[in-house]
Parts: sequence; C-alpha cells; structure tokens
Amino acid sequence: MTSEIPATTRSQHILALVVSLVAVAAVAALGGLASAGAASEYGRLAQPDWAPPPNVFGPVWTILYALMAIAAWLVWRADPRFGNPAIILYATQLVLNLIWSPLFFGLGWRGVALVDILLLDVVLAATLVLFLKANRMAAALLIPYFAWSLFATVLNYSVWSLNS
Repeated sequence: MTSEIPATTRSQHILALVVSLVAVAAVAALGGLASAGAASEYGRLAQPDWAPPPNVFGPVWTILYALMAIAAWLVWRADPRFGNPAIILYATQLVLNLIWSPLFFGLGWRGVALVDILLLDVVLAATLVLFLKANRMAAALLIPYFAWSLFATVLNYSVWSLNS
C-alpha cells in the first residue's frame, strides 16, 4: 500500500494553497493601499510609551499573513467544502482585518476601528476554536495572529483615547 497522494488531489491541494496565499496577499495589498501614509500618520499620533515603532508593523504582518494562509490551507485540506464553517469564519475575520486600516488611517475613525477590531477579536477567537477542531497545527499557526490582534486592540484603544 502506498501513501502517495493522487495527482489530482495533489493539484487541488496546491491550488488551495495558492488561493489561500492570494487571499491574504489581497487583504495585505488593499490594507496597504488604504494606509499608504500610515507610518507618518502613526508617528504624528499621541501614543502610549509601549507602542512599537512604525517599521515593526510591515515585517510582523508579513509573517502573520503567511501563517494565516498556511493555517487556512491546512483547515481546507481537512474539510474541503465550500460550506466549511471554519473557512467561513476565517473569511469573515479577513474582511474585518481588511476594513480596519481604512477606518483607522484612511478615515481617521479610530473609535469605529476599535469596534471593528473588537469584532475581529471575537470572530478570530471563534475561528481559532474551529481551526483547533479541524487541525491542531492550523490553530497553532493562528495563535501569533490572535496575540497580535489583541495587542493591536489595546493599542487602538490607547491611541484613540490619547487622540480624542
């Protein structure tokens, strides 16, 4: 008995990984467009002493988006159907992630961005639970993103409070 994956299944897995990578790349690109002047604007805002410098965000998000894409791919491999609740929640948190930058930086609606990121935290926690049921490694890959999101929530609140 061989453990080799049939070619059609292998190509489907590769396609699913590409789709997952493209989805997070699109969110990253659109978020980047919405916050083109974010580094200078971020620097002008009153911030707590513990706020990271602007040059930290790009590398952190690059790593987090890669981990997110791999995690979603692992869950999709475990249950490759379009009605997969874990993938639906994952897509929902991607949308909430996407709209945060235009709210916070593009429109300067820091309070509305705070509501968005709080919703993101809740959906992401639920996503993490469903990912854990589907694939433990996928859930582990989402933990840094969840931790960063919680940190970003506190930072969003602090910046909103200091600049209101």
